[in-house]
Amino acid sequence: MIPYGKQNITQEDIDAVVECLSSDFITTGPKVSEFENALCDFTGASYSVAVSSGTAALHCAMKALDISEGDEVIVPSMTFAASANCVVYQKATPIFADSLENSLLIDPLDVERKITDKTKAVIAVDYAGQPCDYDALRAICDKHNLFLVADACHSIGGSYKNKNTGALADITCFSFHPVKHITTGEGGAALTDNEELASKMRVFRNHGITTDYRQRELNGAHYYEMTDLGYNYRITDFQCALGISQLKKLKSWIERRNEIAKLYDNAFSDFKNITPLVTADNVRNAYHLYVVKLDSSLNRDEVFLKMRNAGIGVNVHYVPVHLHPYYKNNFSTSIGQCPVAEEAYKHIISIPMFPTLAYEEMLFVIDSLSKFVNV
Repeated sequence: MIPYGKQNITQEDIDAVVECLSSDFITTGPKVSEFENALCDFTGASYSVAVSSGTAALHCAMKALDISEGDEVIVPSMTFAASANCVVYQKATPIFADSLENSLLIDPLDVERKITDKTKAVIAVDYAGQPCDYDALRAICDKHNLFLVADACHSIGGSYKNKNTGALADITCFSFHPVKHITTGEGGAALTDNEELASKMRVFRNHGITTDYRQRELNGAHYYEMTDLGYNYRITDFQCALGISQLKKLKSWIERRNEIAKLYDNAFSDFKNITPLVTADNVRNAYHLYVVKLDSSLNRDEVFLKMRNAGIGVNVHYVPVHLHPYYKNNFSTSIGQCPVAEEAYKHIISIPMFPTLAYEEMLFVIDSLSKFVNV
């Protein structure tokens, strides 16, 4: 089976992890801050807080922004559930915004339509790896005095108007799951230029305690204080050792993803039944996913099964979050709230996209999809 995405672990990565496992620290040690500094150097952000997952990063962001019961946070419906769940963790209410038809990114006009006096923040998701229209979103957030959070779990290595993902919002969240651009196994990070927000997130990831074990060791102290209710969202040193090693290769991997996307784009340009998503001229798409829309005359699920049976691990990203039973049952969401996302969901399919995808595999994907959509 050719997967839709997968990690690429090199001997250099393995050696980095083994070296860390042989050191004095395998968690809450120097590799964590080294990884955080490397993320800042790569993105241009001032502060980085490494955590146990992309979801943890989103939760840290919500906590740092003091999102709480009675608040509303606007999120796109076309995303993974974690983008909205992090709002619910803080007992606030996610308000779902629709997508732009050609890119499936959050629609700034729908964001503004759904702002109320309870709205406190907007979470923009860089769907499939393309950064959102951050100028438009920032203008809206500034106009209404809202925080802007970038769920950039798909877009590390991307850019918007030559500004790197990671430095485009008040807080940016990354994921390092194995199918993402770089991996730490599980892991994530929240980046910001605001020192106070960074400090809040560091405390929150460590049970609400103001110092960690290593800081106390360095100071020869034992006393610590829990100043708020936090979580254990810490990441290990050996995960960060892997992340440091992976990050060194990210630039070349993004270039490779763009090469693959260009080959797909060229191949599908003459297909009447397949429409790739559109990438804006002013962005660097990180291509976490390569998503195409199938013609409405086709049965997406039939094509999905045929591709799977042919040994191609296609997927669908995503069921619009407002259509999940949890949100229907607890927030009274329903069909019709995000019509563009709802219609797109019926027709989209994600095909293999990862740096080690071989040319012959790409041809097989293209030929197979062509066969199954033109029967």
